Amino acid sequence: MSFFGTLFKKKEKSVLGVDIGSSSLKVVQLRKENGQAILETYGEIALGPYGGGEIGQAMNLSAEQITETLKDLLREARVTTRSCGVSIPFARSLLTLVSLPYRADPKEQRTVIEFEARKYIPVPMSEVQFDWFIVPQANPTQSGGKSAKGKADPGGKVEVLLVAVHNDELSLLQKVITDANLSASFYEIEIFSTIRATVDEPIKPVMVLDVGAASTKTYVIEHGVVALSHSISIGSQDITRAIAVSGNLSIARAEILKKEEGLGGADTLGSPELVFSRIFSEARRVLIQYETEHKKSVTSIILTGGGGVTKELGTYAKSIFSIDVRVADPFAKTSAPAFMRSVLEGIGPEFAVAVGLALRKLEEV
Repeated sequence: MSFFGTLFKKKEKSVLGVDIGSSSLKVVQLRKENGQAILETYGEIALGPYGGGEIGQAMNLSAEQITETLKDLLREARVTTRSCGVSIPFARSLLTLVSLPYRADPKEQRTVIEFEARKYIPVPMSEVQFDWFIVPQANPTQSGGKSAKGKADPGGKVEVLLVAVHNDELSLLQKVITDANLSASFYEIEIFSTIRATVDEPIKPVMVLDVGAASTKTYVIEHGVVALSHSISIGSQDITRAIAVSGNLSIARAEILKKEEGLGGADTLGSPELVFSRIFSEARRVLIQYETEHKKSVTSIILTGGGGVTKELGTYAKSIFSIDVRVADPFAKTSAPAFMRSVLEGIGPEFAVAVGLALRKLEEV
């Protein structure tokens, strides 16, 4: 399955977001004009057929197979720029929130964090690219790190998000991008791209449910920083399979039904609800755990990822959770013709990462 849309043809100041997902590749091309992000083109192409699998199925392809797929996508979406930012899959990275000793001096704090981080990274530090962010606390009074302000709690601790990506994963992505004749200025773990494209709340905790093909990633975002991350081993391919089995349909037909009828279709016979109820049940547990431990209320939930395009999902989710729930609309941060808005809203959850990457890339222009 492929999906493309070319809206503008200008080449000046164009940038590209490249989302290399587990079941498909997505690209979004933007340009900056009068301070606005103008949507020029976008596209999606499934990885399954390139690896002998089904549309919507998570695949583990070689760098050469991914490169072939990406070249086809760039051509069919009529991408006109080589300048891009690229996503790093959450599953291929490490994000962990730890409580570490607080130091008033920023240089001492950096030393403490980088020394203590070795205890939490399961491989030698020489094998990964490492970064860290201090999670802001209420009423911060001290500068605690390179990315955010924070202060010690009464126990003399500071919350730090440790981020690591294995060098082998970066090497694979770099080979794909180079062989596809693109030029990337950064590689970013997908959750940070999603936050940029979908989360507008600057302070209060927000939960993001990213329903990917193989798994669902659950994040709590506070002060724009990942305060919690959790993976649920159920994804949109499980929803597609449930529809196929219950309706005695092909996977390809079930994938179409998921998007066109979803939770409101007679042919799906309630099967998607069974899968989503398992996802939402685990998400509720994570939400309650976070609220209990931090004594804070999560103010809203944002649905994104490939499973986020399931028809009527937003309505169903609102009946499950007792807080505000919305389906992500990352294209709302771009300028596009009014007649395209309904289409872009429908596909938006799938393109959150690609839009977020392109928005960051635009900051370099």
